[in-house]
Amino acid sequence: MALEQSKIAAVAAEYAGKDPSDIIALAIKEYGGNIAISFSGAEDVGLVDMAHKVGGKFQVFSLDTGRLHPETYQFLDKVREKYGVAIDTYFPYPEAVQKLVHEKGLYSFYKDGHKECCGVRKVEPLVRALKPLKAWITGQRRDQSPGTRAEVPVVQVDPTFGSAERLLVKFNPLANWTSKQVWQYIRENQVPYNSLHDRGFVSIGCEPCTRPTNPGEHERAGRWWWEEETQKECGLHAGNVK
Repeated sequence: MALEQSKIAAVAAEYAGKDPSDIIALAIKEYGGNIAISFSGAEDVGLVDMAHKVGGKFQVFSLDTGRLHPETYQFLDKVREKYGVAIDTYFPYPEAVQKLVHEKGLYSFYKDGHKECCGVRKVEPLVRALKPLKAWITGQRRDQSPGTRAEVPVVQVDPTFGSAERLLVKFNPLANWTSKQVWQYIRENQVPYNSLHDRGFVSIGCEPCTRPTNPGEHERAGRWWWEEETQKECGLHAGNVK
């Protein structure tokens, strides 16, 4: 089974107020075997926990940029062991990384923005991860980034990686949840989480581009903090940027 493109907006409206686990159950029912959870090694581990409880066929993939924190690698392995699920890891092409570093060094993003580096280390590997799939599940929330994610629906046609020839559906089960709700779920269900969260890191990405947030700051303030607030997308959800 699979959702017809013409019905996706109606399904999004129908499920807009439902629990994330209900949205995940729908996703697995419609795309089981052809759907994967995009797991970044941050608080979206709740998605893996929910999917594990729902049951059915689903995959999990992660993008290893080569610049993640040691704590993130440890966390990924902890999740793999707890849920008995393989985490398919996609790495950037070495030649592309070597070319970028040779031409611009290791920290060019501090001067000319993060998009080029993210394109090499994250976007291209994501394209490969999504290629065999018909749908994917993300941990996007509307409250994560008011500038770019305020209108994220719980189900959508992927505006970035899908095409007229290849329909790709994107599920965002946590779209309507707040950070507080996510952490309440993690604690109540004893879900493992990245130890960096205990050290002030709220939104976790690559080590050079992530810092702890200060009291009162928005959670995405710790990501690419030297750049414009309304452009804080690495390319994985570029369709959010108007």
